[in-house]
Amino acid sequence: MQNLESTPACVPAHLWAVGVISLLWNSFGCFDYAQTKLDPVGYMISMGMGEAEIAYTQAMPAWLSVFWALGVWGSLAGSILLLLRSRHAVTAFAVSLVGLAVSQIYQFTDSTIPESMYGTAMIGVTAVIWASLLFFLWYANRMKAAGVLR
Repeated sequence: MQNLESTPACVPAHLWAVGVISLLWNSFGCFDYAQTKLDPVGYMISMGMGEAEIAYTQAMPAWLSVFWALGVWGSLAGSILLLLRSRHAVTAFAVSLVGLAVSQIYQFTDSTIPESMYGTAMIGVTAVIWASLLFFLWYANRMKAAGVLR
């Protein structure tokens, strides 16, 4: 008789699709973070930011940068762990969600943020980021519950 607990769950094809998409999507956040730290003015100008946006971004408190890093690097780690079928993908995406939440709460409650950084387009981008991260967290949790993630 076969021991069902030691039998690994079949890996659904959608795991690879979601994993690759999440890796590509979350890589951009890491690229954005790294470029903002390595060549802040040059990168921000290339992204179409003006003086007010650049000054605001450079004046962010260090603790906020830590939460931004948790958000982007946690998501990248979650994507990699999802592709490796590790149950720790759930934790990484959850850490990323904390980083995103703290960063967004700060930005949406900060009265010094330039008007150009909180318009309709920015709210749309923010909504897509939230929806993506919540989906990746939900998906990883479902795959963990299904026994696909070890």
